[in-house]
Amino acid sequence: MLQSLAGSSCGRLVERHRSAWCFGLLVLGYLLYLVFGAVVFSSVELPYEDLLRQELRKLKRRFLEQHECLSEAQLERFLGRVLEASNYGVSALGNASGSWNWDFTSALFFASTVLSTTGYGHTVPLSDGGKAFCIIYSIIGIPFTLLFLTAVVQRVTIHVTRRPVLYVHRRWGFSKQLVALVHAVLLGVATVSCFFFIPAAVFSVLEDDWNFLESFYFCFISLSTIGLGDYVPGEGYNQKFRELYKLGITCYLLLGLVAMLVVLETFCELHELKKFRKMFYVKKDKDEDQVHIMEHDQLSFSSSRTGWGGAGRGFALFVLGEYKSQNDIVTSTRRR
Repeated sequence: MLQSLAGSSCGRLVERHRSAWCFGLLVLGYLLYLVFGAVVFSSVELPYEDLLRQELRKLKRRFLEQHECLSEAQLERFLGRVLEASNYGVSALGNASGSWNWDFTSALFFASTVLSTTGYGHTVPLSDGGKAFCIIYSIIGIPFTLLFLTAVVQRVTIHVTRRPVLYVHRRWGFSKQLVALVHAVLLGVATVSCFFFIPAAVFSVLEDDWNFLESFYFCFISLSTIGLGDYVPGEGYNQKFRELYKLGITCYLLLGLVAMLVVLETFCELHELKKFRKMFYVKKDKDEDQVHIMEHDQLSFSSSRTGWGGAGRGFALFVLGEYKSQNDIVTSTRRR
């Protein structure tokens, strides 16, 4: 009797604080995933770094032996200056691109990477005035970009996702959840094909020293706004039509970013994912939910944006108000 009472009380306690338990498991899982990534990256990349360090030490020793008139301190100062210039996008190599880093098309490409928070880091402002303007430009431009992307994605999602799903549901009577799931998968496959595989094949042809994997890697790192900067197109020696090429890449990045956000929004509207996300949220009263629907909309967008551009500038879910999407569909149904 006592055991059954204790078991039932424990069950009620767990059920009452279910959201807190789920959130705790979520935090634990995220920390374990971070540790897992660190272990894998360290085990894979550390041997290559060690080999590169050994190779550089051998080259440096051999160079000093062949040029006895040059001291190690002088060589260190020279290499330090070359590396400093390289960090600002200026190369000392004879076969480096002869084009300027701050012509109009290159500056336009840089502005797009700043506003989208991709930030490759291959070109950075040299002057104090440029650095100060970059801060002011970003403070105004990043929220402006958020507003722009929100408006674009909301309109595209209506025509690409919500209306087709509602039409198939009403026309053939299939389950709306099933139609939405199939549509999300097909949309994801089409987006990956058009903005990852096809551009990767194009980049592998246009960039002399890129293979398909490296090109696909660039597409993913760019459209997920991680922007590591180890691969940047249009920086090769004697790049043909460099200005037009840079302009095309800028358009590709903006369109690809919109497409990625539309796909993420489509998946976030799936009933299964909504139900899964609610496991980790703090439950609210119905009256409070109705009062703060618009606030929840904006908070969802802000939190997703933090992951989109800020979490290592990594890949994130673009959640644009699950309540509003339901209301839009209901309103559209009533009008028809």
